[in-house]
Amino acid sequence: MRPPLIRSFSQLEDLAPGQPVVTLFSGGLDSSYLLLRLRRMGVRDVHAVSVDIGEDESSDYKRQVAEALGAKLHILDRRQEFADRYVAPAIAAQAVYLGIHPVSSTLSRPLIADSAVELARNLGAQAVLHTANRSQNTLRRLNGALRLLGYEGAFGSPYDLDPVSREEKLAALRAADVDLLAGRIVSGDSNLWCREFESGILDDPELHEVPDEMYTWSRPVAAPDDTDTVTVAFEHGLPVAVDGTPLPLTELIDRLNRRVGAYGLGRYSGLEHLDHGEKVLEIREMPAAWLLLSSYRHVESACLEAELIREKRHLEQVWVREALEGRWFGELRLATQSFIDACAARTTGSVTWRLRTGGADTRSITTGAPLYLRDREAWEERAIATESAPFTRPEPVLAAAA
Repeated sequence: MRPPLIRSFSQLEDLAPGQPVVTLFSGGLDSSYLLLRLRRMGVRDVHAVSVDIGEDESSDYKRQVAEALGAKLHILDRRQEFADRYVAPAIAAQAVYLGIHPVSSTLSRPLIADSAVELARNLGAQAVLHTANRSQNTLRRLNGALRLLGYEGAFGSPYDLDPVSREEKLAALRAADVDLLAGRIVSGDSNLWCREFESGILDDPELHEVPDEMYTWSRPVAAPDDTDTVTVAFEHGLPVAVDGTPLPLTELIDRLNRRVGAYGLGRYSGLEHLDHGEKVLEIREMPAAWLLLSSYRHVESACLEAELIREKRHLEQVWVREALEGRWFGELRLATQSFIDACAARTTGSVTWRLRTGGADTRSITTGAPLYLRDREAWEERAIATESAPFTRPEPVLAAAA
């Protein structure tokens, strides 16, 4: 019989005090408060796991908080794996939520869950805990991933049925001499692909404004009349070079985030649905994603027939839906990935852009085996000549004499 899904703090009282527990730890208010509650309950062997996929928080900061709350911190560097196994497929899948914004935490949650399960199994941990609440899509994505990964212990978030006010969490942490988190005015999530903000001062879709200092990559620093020309190359669906310089995907994304963001490009805002259909506002900055997704579609259009792209566009949203709903490791997402990979195998080429403040224009779309025309008049002449050529009936093929 499977252990129960953890949905409340009262269920944590059933944990064995001396057996290991793994918690996902961002260094934020919710994950710090969970460590405090576990310490108060007498759970002595707590392992806080932080999966480094290019987030903002420093390791020193996280270590300071974890140590103050009696937990052992594990920082796992998964940046390259995140880029190669999660971001790269998302580029080929054109993973954009309902045409509004590229997905981001949708990609990170399966990797975070997988990393936590690996650590929990190595430790023989009795539970994997996270801190997502009902107004966060992370709840179903982490629970879905942990379920599909077949983790044998208990898992879930005690905040699901037991929300705790911000003021109560801050007061409890201050009383425990942990007073590091009070300055935050929104809930943030970051990785090498995206910086995302929600909640707090961004709760209300009808009235919201993001302080410009919160943006890091997309804060315009280029002069109004400045321009920049950048070329992105793809091989078999994978971004491989910028301006002719081969780069690993992590470095390629990092360079484009700053180079494209310097022109104020790559900001997104939009509503995303929760588990029961209600919608919440999310703000993102994703300059590299903006350029790479647009570039990929141009190269793809140069290489693939229109009917194939039309069918792929439908399956892209199936891929996004399955990943978004916490079924990254599910059969349907994996099946659509096979189709997308087959298309990606034929997607090789490059796009040159001219960047300017507030926008960008293509200057070149190039592929080695193009379906595009470079001289329409010459093509028309050849096509007409072929169509007008006299029809010659082929000679019949006679069977050989017996």
